[in-house]
Amino acid sequence: MPEGHTIHRLAVRHRELFAGQVVRVGSPQGRFAAGAERVDARRLVDTEAYGKHLFHHYEGDLSVHVHLGLYGKFADGVLPVPEPVGQVRMRVAGAGHWLDLRGPTACEVFDPAQVQLLRDRLGADPLRDDADPGPASSRARSSTKPIFALLLDQSIVAGCGLIYANEVLFRAGLAPTTPGRLVSTEQWDELWTDLRALMKEGVARGRIDTVHTRHTPEAMQRAPRVDRHGGEVYVYRRPGQPCLVCGTEVARGELAARNLYWCPSCQRAA
Repeated sequence: MPEGHTIHRLAVRHRELFAGQVVRVGSPQGRFAAGAERVDARRLVDTEAYGKHLFHHYEGDLSVHVHLGLYGKFADGVLPVPEPVGQVRMRVAGAGHWLDLRGPTACEVFDPAQVQLLRDRLGADPLRDDADPGPASSRARSSTKPIFALLLDQSIVAGCGLIYANEVLFRAGLAPTTPGRLVSTEQWDELWTDLRALMKEGVARGRIDTVHTRHTPEAMQRAPRVDRHGGEVYVYRRPGQPCLVCGTEVARGELAARNLYWCPSCQRAA
């Protein structure tokens, strides 16, 4: 599932392609036909990302809400619009470009009240300048749940996914099983600041890199990581390999029904 930095990149891309234009919206697949009809031939005012949720805001106080889920993908190109390939849920065509959406978990039209209801269910998004991390800190530090699970809870931190959760905990030296109530205010603030910086770098680069300069392939004279997720990381999808910091084998487990990776030496339990 795409993490929050990918959704923010999509919001920027779609804004550049279509904001301010009257666009045509259709559903070649048919599953979004009624929704497409409601926003077709309207001006796309702006786009917005909130956590893992993407909004296309149209004139007339209507918004298309998209959640990509595990399989959703966008594709775009220059006009003319090609024949649909595969199951295209939504197609947008503007003055010079087209956009296709396939396989999302959600693609629906919201009014302002529905948009606000969704926002109210989400926690603070580290990539938004209007984010208030205070409530997230209070909820996390009063919980007995593991900090790993709390970071993945979208009602606490919106947009943090599996890679960032594993990596930011390694960088903090925190065992992923540490109960939230044992995480100090200072530790949480450091987690939030680091997560925000890493995700902003992800938006800029288009991939997730979490290693410090001294641990890059060039600095360590090691081969670059080869993985479909790309990026240089400390523990994510590196089980059995040596920790880049101490050499201990990276461990793998499962927590909150998600894959967990950590260094038993660098992230000792309290």
